[in-house]
Amino acid sequence: MKYTEDHEWVSMEGDTATVGITAYAAEQLGDVVFVELPEEGRNSNKGDELAVVESVKAASDVYAPVSGIVKEANSELEGAPETVNQDPEGKGWFVKMLITDPTQLDAMMDAEAYKAFCADL
Repeated sequence: MKYTEDHEWVSMEGDTATVGITAYAAEQLGDVVFVELPEEGRNSNKGDELAVVESVKAASDVYAPVSGIVKEANSELEGAPETVNQDPEGKGWFVKMLITDPTQLDAMMDAEAYKAFCADL
């Protein structure tokens, strides 16, 4: 997995990136009560708003960590947004994207660097 400073994670399988928010982000949000996901087929550039997560504490944007086309949105989250809290880096994924610029992954943190980044927050 690769991580961003905005607390998104990316897991690659071939040219498809699965995207979600980290356990740290889910913990900071508190109980997630609603998730707004993008339409399949949507083209997103790195840094674009990709989804919205609402919790009992706040609403937060989730940004595209890489550029690409949304192939699949995790529709399970619409009926069970708490999955983001229960398994943020597994079943709580948001979208699967066909990435258009794999070199963008090079600028992201690995697990060790992300852990160190969070320790400094």
